[in-house]
Amino acid sequence: MPPPRRALLTSLLRLRGFSSIASHHPHPPAPPRRHQFVADPNASTSRSVAGAIGGGSGNPLDPTQLLRDDPVAITASIWVSSFRAAAASASASASPAPPQSLTPFLSRLELWVLAYQKAYADETGSYLPRSSIPASTLASLLSLRNAVLDARFRFGNRLTPFLQSPRAANAPDLATLSKRKLRALLTTPGPPPFQDRVVQELLLLLLEPVYEARFSPKSFAFRPGRSPHAAIRTIRRSFAPYLWYIKGDLSPLLHSPDPALVVGALIRDVCDKKVVDLIRSALLTPVVTASDDAGVKKKKTKRKYQKKKVLPEGEPKPDPYWLQTFFGFAPEEAQMQPDWGHCGVLSPLLANVCLDELDKWMEEKIKEFYKPSKSDVVGGDDGIEQGNTSWPEFVPTSGPDKTRKVDYIRYGGHFLIGVRGPRADAAVLRKQLVEFCDQRFRIKLDNENLPIEHITKGIMFLDHVLCRRVVYPTLRYTATGGKIISEKGVGTLLSVTASLKQCIKQFRKLEFLKGDREPDPQPCFRMFHATQAHTNSQMNKLLLTMAEWYRYADNRKKVVNFCSYIIRGSLAKLYAAKYKLRSRAKVYKIASRNLSRPLKDKKGQSPEYHNLLRMGLVDSIDGLQYTRMSMVPDPDYTPLPSGWRPDHEKILLEYIKLTDQQTLEEQRACIREEGLITPQDYISMFVWGYKKNAVLLPSSKDSDAHESTEDLGSDTDELAEKELGNEGCQRFPKFAEMS
Repeated sequence: MPPPRRALLTSLLRLRGFSSIASHHPHPPAPPRRHQFVADPNASTSRSVAGAIGGGSGNPLDPTQLLRDDPVAITASIWVSSFRAAAASASASASPAPPQSLTPFLSRLELWVLAYQKAYADETGSYLPRSSIPASTLASLLSLRNAVLDARFRFGNRLTPFLQSPRAANAPDLATLSKRKLRALLTTPGPPPFQDRVVQELLLLLLEPVYEARFSPKSFAFRPGRSPHAAIRTIRRSFAPYLWYIKGDLSPLLHSPDPALVVGALIRDVCDKKVVDLIRSALLTPVVTASDDAGVKKKKTKRKYQKKKVLPEGEPKPDPYWLQTFFGFAPEEAQMQPDWGHCGVLSPLLANVCLDELDKWMEEKIKEFYKPSKSDVVGGDDGIEQGNTSWPEFVPTSGPDKTRKVDYIRYGGHFLIGVRGPRADAAVLRKQLVEFCDQRFRIKLDNENLPIEHITKGIMFLDHVLCRRVVYPTLRYTATGGKIISEKGVGTLLSVTASLKQCIKQFRKLEFLKGDREPDPQPCFRMFHATQAHTNSQMNKLLLTMAEWYRYADNRKKVVNFCSYIIRGSLAKLYAAKYKLRSRAKVYKIASRNLSRPLKDKKGQSPEYHNLLRMGLVDSIDGLQYTRMSMVPDPDYTPLPSGWRPDHEKILLEYIKLTDQQTLEEQRACIREEGLITPQDYISMFVWGYKKNAVLLPSSKDSDAHESTEDLGSDTDELAEKELGNEGCQRFPKFAEMS
């Protein structure tokens, strides 16, 4: 058993490892470990390649020998390195540096396993842990990786599958098929091979962090953390002072892209030949589509009465009815999902890569058109917006000389441009925009496709109407001396309201109502065979989702209450037809206003009510939500912070800042200037003094050890007073008492 002083010394020395800035002199960085973010993949890749060639100690043909690192850590290293390069180029005001080579990551089997897990979850609807992947699947992934690296992989190839789908366990052997069946396999349209989806997921893992660090903050849709709600909140904050608006649509680019245009936009940022060749092959490989004759034959042989579909074992369940209904309310800007050839999940990212050129061009035009005016409250010499930051949609009235400025936002293939100034500025910008789209995207736009509208007419974007009204608020502010002054003000307020007309149009398309002036709800016969409890539960989920969708609309209470009225009337007509009650009034009389009471048929009671009564679950039938306007939550007017970024980008930038050596030096310099000392520095010097004096202690009995420990404590106190001064001992009295 070691002496007590040595045990105390060991425990104190362990504290030295918790201090990252303990020493005043900088130390060389420690070598990265496996769980840390490694920006350079060459070191890890060399180990895997060496093991595959035969330089490793294990079996080179065993895939488990190549699974050494965490794939999430490898992916995180790409995100960190990409955002670090983008932050460095932004601080230097230079063009972004070319990204790191992505070819070494293609040989990492860990990333292939992660891509397989994502494709497996999309295929089966369940997550497959890494430990549950069979060895045969790992061998197939290794062969697929080698085929991609050797340029032997082809998209849409169904004759030479390197990797089988998890649901194709009973798939026939291609070697035993006849020529007729092989021809039918090649010419019949169907889902893409499973191995194509794995390759697409891998390319998405590699390309998404590279481009997310380079994309413009003014683009939304098909990007993580940039939802329609974020776009609406950005409009509410930034588009209040603009008078003229230009709304454009570049959806033809999302329908039928030009492969040369896509590859040209990709080459400017990605220099890896293997990655570019894979995407070029996915764009140029033809997709098997169904012919018109096949559709006619299918229509003739269609059965009159369809039997109930039984899902095969392992097939994921379809979306519930309420979710399918909500998808029908998707705005026009969000309905178009690009699907280019064999690109699959890569298509939205490639669409943003092409349209990013428009974003960068508009950012230059924003700087070009900016002309500040000192008499205007919007914008100053430094370009910073003035006014009340907690109420950004309010713009105080200013003189005739206004600040000329332009702002821009894009959601998918649709964009919105706001112009503050005369209409001539908007006309000039529109002319330049038409020329740019014609030269770069080969899309012909004219004045009809790019109308210039005034804010007073109402601008529709994402099913929300932007309008403007004059308000006379009471402004309170604190003057010099702490005196609170209240005075009447006048200005304009940007109102973002949900379009009730568009909501009625969507309900009519989903066959929930008919009529324009007086909408009449129609029965929802798709829920005819469902119980009352299940039907109410489905519609409540739809109403809750609708209330969340219209969260930032000024008329949230009105539009959500209208949706509740339509759904409640539709269910009342459904229950009237199901239970033969003839009218909605009788349904409301029995089931109450929110349809929470169980309904009965002519025989006395319905089957579901009998079962609920026997099990004591009569109260389990939930009533419909938001039957009264007072039940609908208020709109969310929380202003979007200036310079808003999604949460994952904030975390990445904060991590990069904290790991920067210059940031640490600035923090140390600030601590020295203030005359402060960190607890880590004090502990490190305390331990160093203890270690320095512990060498001189003689090994004796317990009594001698006790006396020497007391002497050591006095020596340590003297050393601390010399190095830290009296202030350090006064600031940390507890440590002095412990010693």
